[in-house]
Amino acid sequence: MIDFELPAEIQQLRSRVATFIDEVVLPAEPQIGTRPFFDIVKEVQDKARAERLWCPFVPVQYGGMGLGHLANAVVQVEVGRAFSHLGAWALNCMGPQDATMLTLIEHGTEEQKQRYLVPLVNGDIRVCFAMTERAAGADATGMQTSAVREGDNWILNGEKWYTSGASISQLALVMAKTDPDAPRHRQYTTFLVELPNAGFDIVRNIPIMGESDIPTYQGEIQMGHAEVRINDLVVPHENILGGLGQGFAMGQHRLGYGRLRHGMWSIAKAQAALDMAAARACERVTFGKRVADRQGIQWMLSDCAEKLYITRLMILHLAYKMERGLDLRIANSIAKTYIANMLIDVVDTALQIHGSLGYSHDLPLAAWLAEARMNRIVDGPDEVHRWTVGRSVIKAFEATGTTAGAAGGDLF
Repeated sequence: MIDFELPAEIQQLRSRVATFIDEVVLPAEPQIGTRPFFDIVKEVQDKARAERLWCPFVPVQYGGMGLGHLANAVVQVEVGRAFSHLGAWALNCMGPQDATMLTLIEHGTEEQKQRYLVPLVNGDIRVCFAMTERAAGADATGMQTSAVREGDNWILNGEKWYTSGASISQLALVMAKTDPDAPRHRQYTTFLVELPNAGFDIVRNIPIMGESDIPTYQGEIQMGHAEVRINDLVVPHENILGGLGQGFAMGQHRLGYGRLRHGMWSIAKAQAALDMAAARACERVTFGKRVADRQGIQWMLSDCAEKLYITRLMILHLAYKMERGLDLRIANSIAKTYIANMLIDVVDTALQIHGSLGYSHDLPLAAWLAEARMNRIVDGPDEVHRWTVGRSVIKAFEATGTTAGAAGGDLF
């Protein structure tokens, strides 16, 4: 028997998180832009701690809830219902915090965990991840930031691009090339860098699509995507994370979780958009007939429901694979591109059904659409993931005479 019913304890957890989002997070969201953002964050975080809803994916021994991947997926869908990212901040599972905590748990030394992981889990510090460069986005192995050893230290020089959260962080994971002569995926190393640091110069926060839609208090930075200049940045050898030459592997490790998290939040946003579209179609009357009773509109809603249904199944299957330690690289790439486009399509459909109202900022749909467009680029652009999947299709066929292995054939 194939059982898709969530265990009772996960259903209860989902109910607790949903209640917290409804009663604490959503009522706090209208305050964003009226007073300092991180004052609001602290208040909702205090309430989350009191409800024992904190760092859902982090093991209990480090101060989290110790949830498995399925339970965490359910929690993240509820967290994603917040119009802003306040739900994620509340439970201290906001990116890039979350994936970086997991990287420290998996690869950090005990001293690094005590020095950096514990305050991250406690919410005392924030962290950013400096990997992307202008010429090294989709191809991370194109990074040119260098690290040269001098005694007990490493000296880093180069530049980083789109380092999300750098301006609000007290810690950075910086990836640099430590051995240009090593095999391509062993040339890079990840360093833990405490901020602020004169060698880690934040040039600016790069203006991005839809940024002006986000309410801010007196121009404060809530996240930001920084351009960084690295000049003679001195990092102790003991601050290498995961070992020399292991930077690329760790980057992929943390991005894998980030892709799944984006998918979970996308379900919540898409469901909210579809609900808004259905409500608008039911209330709006044109030419003497409800919009909801027009076949063309019903087909639009049907397409959205189909995509949401497929997405939910994808997330459940990915969570299943993660809990069993199975290889999910191809499934993750397929899901990443599908879900990114699903969210854009559903939000755009909801905006279209709302007409001029949807295009205005009286509703969140326009801002959601601008943010959703980012998902086709971050954590690897669609084209790279499709290339990866396409190669796997060919490899599967050449190895076995069927493409099933690259198309979900492990299911049946």
